[in-house]
Amino acid sequence: MAFSLATPALAQIGGPVTGTPSNPITTPGSADELELMKALNGGRIAGRVSIPDAQSASLIQPEGREWRDFHNKTLTWVGGIAVLGMLAILAIFYLSKGRIRIDAGPAGRTIKRFNGFERAAHWMTATSFVVLGLSGLNLTFGRYLLLPIIGPEAFTAVSLWGKIAHNYLAFPFTLGIVLLFLVWVKDNIPNKVDVAWFKAGGGLLGRGHNHPESGRFNGGQKMVFWITVLGGALVAASGYILIFPFAVTDIAGMQLAHIVHGVLSVLMVAAMIAHIYIGSVGMEGAFDAMGSGEVDLNWAKEHHSLWVEEEMAKARETIGGPAGAKAAGAD
Repeated sequence: MAFSLATPALAQIGGPVTGTPSNPITTPGSADELELMKALNGGRIAGRVSIPDAQSASLIQPEGREWRDFHNKTLTWVGGIAVLGMLAILAIFYLSKGRIRIDAGPAGRTIKRFNGFERAAHWMTATSFVVLGLSGLNLTFGRYLLLPIIGPEAFTAVSLWGKIAHNYLAFPFTLGIVLLFLVWVKDNIPNKVDVAWFKAGGGLLGRGHNHPESGRFNGGQKMVFWITVLGGALVAASGYILIFPFAVTDIAGMQLAHIVHGVLSVLMVAAMIAHIYIGSVGMEGAFDAMGSGEVDLNWAKEHHSLWVEEEMAKARETIGGPAGAKAAGAD
């Protein structure tokens, strides 16, 4: 590559560099470079190239140092606080409250909560996100946590395959977000019931039978839905900018995309850790919703009472028709 400093860059120097290196070991070339950097005062160094890639004309980009500081320092702190903070909160909650049980005990009867298509879309999005999250966290924390444990060769292999998986799983993750939005948006519009649900702490903070009313999705689940849809859309969009460099923006735009991608991703990881906790070890009967699609009737009545009433009304209409529904309502 033929590279020569452009006239504007030379104009910033104010004349030829003639300084003599103070260190006798320093070569004239390195001395000239030090004088040049000092004259530029940390500014941009641009030139001309004879190859088609015009981006190569930027030899030094000051914003790159700012981006590097963000990735190595700021993002590490933000991610560490978000992820470790959420884990600490959940640990304290579990130690103080234990697993949330079905107050009335299992009913032995189930009600259909999610069909096969809904569960397939959920698991496609979820499994993609888990791999994306782990491979992304490795890029931020791997050199500090994983490298000392498994060594450089294994860490290189893990990082390489993680990068490949990260790039390709972006597509099913994006598709999953679109499908979940289309299927569930009608049930995730916030309303007054959700305000009451949050005021009651979702029934998680009180003692005893303190379960606020909610529809098919409660206020917390709606919040997770919109975090997934809106946050996931921004993460996906910024990720595609990085997967296809210079397709829609320059290097400054890609650095901004990385900042958005990194911050939103670690915040989403923290939110999904809470979602996974509640849907597995944190609450009895919750996993069945996305496991078999059938949930215990008492669990549904306690956590989604308004939805159960709607489903029961639909069942009466289906079985008895209009007359049957009228009679059931009279009961």
